[in-house]
Amino acid sequence: MGFLFGCGIIAFVDEVVFPQLLHWHSFYDRSTPSAGLVSDGIFHAFSWFATVASLFMFADLRRRYALRSRLWAGGILLGVGTFQLYDGLVQHKVFGLHQIRYDVDLLPYDLAWNIAAVALLIAGALLVVVDLRRNGRRRGAAQDEQRHGIGHG
Repeated sequence: MGFLFGCGIIAFVDEVVFPQLLHWHSFYDRSTPSAGLVSDGIFHAFSWFATVASLFMFADLRRRYALRSRLWAGGILLGVGTFQLYDGLVQHKVFGLHQIRYDVDLLPYDLAWNIAAVALLIAGALLVVVDLRRNGRRRGAAQDEQRHGIGHG
């Protein structure tokens, strides 16, 4: 759920900053400006759908007292990093849907974009692993207590 939120948020930020504020590119630049604008709108709708859907899931976890903040935060970072790396490698380089920017040396932009994505992935993975290990230890301790009759007055 944090992963979906991360994807939605970074897609929203990507869509607002690069096409709308900086005018560097549209989601799909291989056609007319009108097609680029339509593609931006569809992309924007996806980002909001992902963000809102994940917030409903977040609210449900909170309602059920099942929210694990570290796992949620790790999921967000994994979602942001995954989306950004996919965008930088697949959409920019493999499919050529758009570049970060045009009429400049792309190497510094590509390196910054993709290195930041990998750093976010590593940070998210670390948070998830720490949460899973801590949760696993708690679960193991509770099972030991049950097996040995400890803690059940």
